[in-house]
Amino acid sequence: MKYRAIIKKVDDWWVGWLLDLPGVNAQEKSRELLIESLKFGVEDMLKTGVEFDLEGTMVVVEVPNPEWSSTVV
Repeated sequence: MKYRAIIKKVDDWWVGWLLDLPGVNAQEKSRELLIESLKFGVEDMLKTGVEFDLEGTMVVVEVPNPEWSSTVV
């Protein structure tokens, strides 16, 4: 399977997160290590069984827009 990731260098670190699998993110000293950590995160997330719960509820959490969002077109 393929998953889309955003990766970028921040100071001396590479950081990344998956768009298609929320909760999978990583931080490493090299781009190659970051991609390996993201792959491990995907495998780990997919192995984790989440049981369906009839008592569970989906909610929407609202947060204010960040100041920079008004400058994005």
